Amino acid sequence: MKNTFMQKKEEIKREWYVIDAEGQTLGRVAAKVAHVLRGKHRPTFTPHVDCGDFVIVTNASKVILTGNKLDDKMYYNHSGYPGGLRERTARTMKEDYPVEMMERAVKGMLPKGRLGRQMYRKLFVYAGAEHPHAAQQPVEMKLN
Repeated sequence: MKNTFMQKKEEIKREWYVIDAEGQTLGRVAAKVAHVLRGKHRPTFTPHVDCGDFVIVTNASKVILTGNKLDDKMYYNHSGYPGGLRERTARTMKEDYPVEMMERAVKGMLPKGRLGRQMYRKLFVYAGAEHPHAAQQPVEMKLN
């Protein structure tokens, strides 16, 4: 009888990928990024091991939101103090904090807990087209 394959963290060979978010929908980009960070694109995927790859997202400021989400979607933060709730629209986030908007979308699609936090550390988001990771020789990944 054949046993189920379980990948060990010592055997993982990590790749670097660049995803250009220009003209793409926020949720679709985030779903693809979370898929790669988690390692589900590999045949050796193991749910309890961080077997994903590094992902660089460029042009986060040029991502698209469909419908009325620019004005209707709200992002909330709380300082922990009474009256410390801060709310911002998606339009404000896109103009002033495009990196945070993309990071929040991806983080919400990763597992909760210490494994998800470990996967999240392999994400690098940049508002423009330039990134400082040329030495890692990242491969460009196309979104379908």
